[in-house]
Amino acid sequence: MDQGLGLLLSCFFIVFSSLFIFSEAQLAPALFMFGDSLVDVGNNNHLKLSLAKADFPHNGVDFPGKKPTGRFCNGKNAADFLAEKLGLPSAPPYLSLISKSNRSNASFVAGVSFASGGAGIFDGTDELYKQSLPLKKQLDYYATVYERLVQQLGSAGAQEHLSKSVFAVVIGSNDILGYFGSDSSTRNKTAPQQLVDSMAATLKEQLKRMYNLGARKFAMVGVGAVGCCPSQRNKNSTEECSEEANYWSVKYNERLKSLLQELISELKGMSYSYFDTYSVMLNLIQKPAAYGFKEVKAACCGLGNLNADFPCLPISTYCSNRKDHVFWDLYHPTEAAASIVVQNLFNGTQEYTFPMNLRQLVAA
Repeated sequence: MDQGLGLLLSCFFIVFSSLFIFSEAQLAPALFMFGDSLVDVGNNNHLKLSLAKADFPHNGVDFPGKKPTGRFCNGKNAADFLAEKLGLPSAPPYLSLISKSNRSNASFVAGVSFASGGAGIFDGTDELYKQSLPLKKQLDYYATVYERLVQQLGSAGAQEHLSKSVFAVVIGSNDILGYFGSDSSTRNKTAPQQLVDSMAATLKEQLKRMYNLGARKFAMVGVGAVGCCPSQRNKNSTEECSEEANYWSVKYNERLKSLLQELISELKGMSYSYFDTYSVMLNLIQKPAAYGFKEVKAACCGLGNLNADFPCLPISTYCSNRKDHVFWDLYHPTEAAASIVVQNLFNGTQEYTFPMNLRQLVAA
């Protein structure tokens, strides 16, 4: 064989093989992300009035390019790792795709993120930060994406595409933190049991709306041990977790699991994977050495006691040993912790995922 031709064929084989491997690795056609700052990949950068932003140092110090992107993390967050597990690029922030410069070329076929720092299941959970995209607003934006996909793919094509896509929902922490961070006069108007019941009822309606707009496979992430984040420990003289916030996080998660089982009987063709974030995060906190961590109380980046008197700001100090810390700032996990969480979400046993893990969900 001619040497040049042989080299050309070898190059073709390598390129073809790499394309084949990529297509085999892609487990879902798209990822649509809904949620709060745990999975915000930059939507809040485009909200001019929002104080809940992470588009400044030291955020992003370990992200590719070492620049802040709007992720409340030192590097990749859970949304990035989830996309990687599905063989997809990170879902881009919706507000970046509809900016004036991108609007005409925006494509939503591979998915998009609507997640927003400060967002909650309820409207108005972002009072501290003044502006975010609560879940209802995120669904309003998704409705426009749905119409766009119907125009591009046709009604049947869009439904087929969306039925195989993953709809991930990571929300509820701000509703609980907002309640337990409010003054007693506000809290006396609503008992905590009423709070979690109302959260579940409101979420159920939004999930049904999502279903009516093509969603079939839901990755539902429960609320973590929010009482153990540095901001809550900092309120206790003992620096221990807030037992009250954790107790009601568990109660909400129980209600979330029951509403998902209700929806399965109501919505034909719906399937889901529920992930017990609470138990996994508690494992990291209670048995840190088993996961490679040393510091579970203090944030890596911040100011004051436990680095939790102030958020991670450009004037803050940050630790050099980010992989040793469970928490990056006063609320959010480090890249290392987020990676472990998503690994359990994707491949976890029924101890942490119900009725199946995400890998099984996308294969179903």
